[in-house]
Amino acid sequence: MTITKRVTFIAKEGSEAKMKELLSAMVAPSKAEEGCIFYEIFQYANNPRKFMAVETWRDEAALDGHKASEHYAVYKSSYEPYCEKKYTDELIVLG
Repeated sequence: MTITKRVTFIAKEGSEAKMKELLSAMVAPSKAEEGCIFYEIFQYANNPRKFMAVETWRDEAALDGHKASEHYAVYKSSYEPYCEKKYTDELIVLG
């Protein structure tokens, strides 16, 4: 069963460019991972401090592989000083 998540990030005031850099760096290597079906990062046009990652993985093993990747470790150890709030929603595809 596929796993789809939406992860929302609110950058700290003045940290929008750094959050954009860190999140953008995740896209290409994540898309290249085994089991990645969809992976995109969005920045809200009406609120540049707000970012959203939407990702779909083939299964739990693929998501675990993503979380064990080198680029995920770099992101995980780097984003907190620039992020005011982060929350994750698991999504169910209806169509």
